[in-house]
Amino acid sequence: MAHTPRGTLVQNRGVAGAPAPLPSRERLWCSTVPSVRKCSRTGCLEPAVATLTYAYSDSTAVVGPLATASEPHSYDLCEEHALRLTVPKGWEVVRHEGDFSAPEPSSDELTALAEAVREAGRSDRPAPQAEPDGPSGRRGHLRVLPGRG
Repeated sequence: MAHTPRGTLVQNRGVAGAPAPLPSRERLWCSTVPSVRKCSRTGCLEPAVATLTYAYSDSTAVVGPLATASEPHSYDLCEEHALRLTVPKGWEVVRHEGDFSAPEPSSDELTALAEAVREAGRSDRPAPQAEPDGPSGRRGHLRVLPGRG
């Protein structure tokens, strides 16, 4: 997989049992699209609905609605982990009252998604070039040597 200014080039490497690698002209381009934030807990792939922050001076863990932007030293949690959070003895948990709900997609996210779909649909890939029948005369780093026969 190669990262380029245009996006990420996804290419099959010929893993056993996988389909054959795609010819270079058929490689897929994936644009980078902002994704839904996931739960910070290891192994959890659920979308985040709450943000956990610590007030160390008060020995308090605060679980509130999902912050608009990811902050350092704060943790995004899914609903299950936000509701089941426990803290060490002597600490308190302050929880947001009410249900945690997934954030609505903003117009910026929808616009970015639409742009990514448009970019993927554009046919701006170069047309495949025909291979010459004979030697090209071009000196690359690899050459075909005549066989001994």
